[in-house]
Amino acid sequence: MFHSRFVLVLLLPLLLLTMAFRQSPLVDPAPIAVPAGLNGVQVGKAVKGALLGRGWTVTDQQTSSISAQLSRDEWVAKIRVDFDARQVQIRYVDSKNLKYEVKRDGTRLIHSNYMGWMQYLSGDIGRNLELISATAG
Repeated sequence: MFHSRFVLVLLLPLLLLTMAFRQSPLVDPAPIAVPAGLNGVQVGKAVKGALLGRGWTVTDQQTSSISAQLSRDEWVAKIRVDFDARQVQIRYVDSKNLKYEVKRDGTRLIHSNYMGWMQYLSGDIGRNLELISATAG
């Protein structure tokens, strides 16, 4: 009994420390280049298709931007995707329960899963743009 408590006391700080390392620097993804010849409507369709394909809910849609939210259990991520005929830019807006914080030096941190979601979304948008470009031309 004493041995198991001792092990628990030793492992608990390590578990908490490991959970703290689940944060990554929050850096908005690099702009995604739009293939030549596509217009804003086509770019918007590519963006919206990628968002919906990854389970995001579109909360607002304008001529050159889409706001979206991803919700799972107790956490929420909100982003805005700005686009035109040249590029697509994904920007972090807000989150709930994703360990978002801003350090004193201005570094933004967030749960590392969020950064993975942004990589997948960026890739999907890029592929959708290429597909639309290939079928349009």
